[in-house]
Amino acid sequence: MNGFDLALIVVLLVCVFLGTIPVLSSAYQFLLLPLHAVRNHYRSARPHTPRVAVVIPAWNEGLVIGSSIDRLLTLDYPEDLLRIFVVDDASTDDTPDVVRERAARHPGRVVHLRREVGGEGKAHTLNHGISRILADDWADAVLIMDADVIFAHDSLRKMARHLADERVGAVTAYIAEGSADRNYLTRFIAIEYVISQLAARRTQNVQGAIACLAGGAQLHSRANLEAIGGRIPTGTLAEDTMTTFEGQLHGRRMVFEPHAVVLAEEPRTIDALWKQRLRWARGNVQLTSIYKRLWFRPSREHRLGSLSFGLVWFSILLLPAFMLLASAALLVLLMLHSDIAEAAFRYMWIFTACVYIYLIAFSVQLDPRVGWRSWREAVLFPGIGAVLLMLAALFPNLPEFIAQTVFGVTLGHQGQITLLVIFYLWGPVSMLGAWVARYAERLPGGRFLAGLMLYVFGYGSLLCAITVDSYIKEWRRADASWVKTEKVGRVAA
Repeated sequence: MNGFDLALIVVLLVCVFLGTIPVLSSAYQFLLLPLHAVRNHYRSARPHTPRVAVVIPAWNEGLVIGSSIDRLLTLDYPEDLLRIFVVDDASTDDTPDVVRERAARHPGRVVHLRREVGGEGKAHTLNHGISRILADDWADAVLIMDADVIFAHDSLRKMARHLADERVGAVTAYIAEGSADRNYLTRFIAIEYVISQLAARRTQNVQGAIACLAGGAQLHSRANLEAIGGRIPTGTLAEDTMTTFEGQLHGRRMVFEPHAVVLAEEPRTIDALWKQRLRWARGNVQLTSIYKRLWFRPSREHRLGSLSFGLVWFSILLLPAFMLLASAALLVLLMLHSDIAEAAFRYMWIFTACVYIYLIAFSVQLDPRVGWRSWREAVLFPGIGAVLLMLAALFPNLPEFIAQTVFGVTLGHQGQITLLVIFYLWGPVSMLGAWVARYAERLPGGRFLAGLMLYVFGYGSLLCAITVDSYIKEWRRADASWVKTEKVGRVAA
């Protein structure tokens, strides 16, 4: 082996290693997770009931807004310290009638604010209400929520206790998938929320930097809102994330309260989920550029520029690129030195299997109800194909054994090479398969086929495919108008 070949192999192995960075990031987060038991904000929290103004943006939310208001009025919180402001964004359904009826029944506690010209997006709608609230000196805190979410009876008290510490600018809750009639997709989303909120945001509490206050449940101190200009930032599709960043950049702490539970209705079709998550992904791409001078620049005032926070942020943002890089490197290694390629493949997938088992086992016990209802989706979160790859890495003779015992054939040299190519390219293949599932869903009987494809290719691959679409849409400067996720009141209160 000459010097050039050796250098090329080293470069390719580095590319394979880079492909495991998202897995390393997940392992790092979940190793930090137990520290939340000792490193959290509870020692600085205490019973605290500030005057809270709730602002709810509503456009054609007649099916859900009434029950949301009713539930807020029954929260375990002093009646005289809670007011609800519904910002009606020029709705064309019965939203205004529903809100006015509640306002008439609860004068002073429910307020209807009407925008005659709407359609500018959630941030503009929120700002209409926030400006009205801050113009009066009554409110000590502002709770921003979505029109369809249902707060658990004690959730607001649990969030408000953290605002007793003046260093805290805002508190967010655990948004749980709460549909009464769940399907396979909502069960996948429920597992995702356990991983991305109950687990990951606990880790962010430990790190001292929160990536995003959940758009459906964020309790801001008045001082925090005034510090960032008295309004929610506009001009981005991720207004909740930008608000979170701005609060921390102004020196205030953001806190995730895992015991404050808020139930939300989530999309039941791949196409609806794609549209929702495309908005989120494009917003994160935009913010990555907006805050380009922030990344990996540590500061004494905040932790957003820390190495650990940047690692987590870019591991999610660039996950599809890492997958493509690793697949390409393994394919070239296969053509040059198959033994080295096999060793690199086994390292990558054995490590992935260990992290995956630890991650899922830890996550499902954080919310046992979700773990019990969605255990199949938890096990198959990365897809049947990825699970088989993990098994093939752990047991190299497994593919040959399956071929002989199940199909009664011997793979042979050519068959083994073909199988290795499929294995090495599984990352991009699974993303493509998840992309196709979106269009298969529209065919006659396509919902069953799309669901089957998602179990094979993986829910994680679907999220990666959406991220790739966000790259493309941002590069093409496609229309970035705010697309509302339709809600029809499926939340089981």
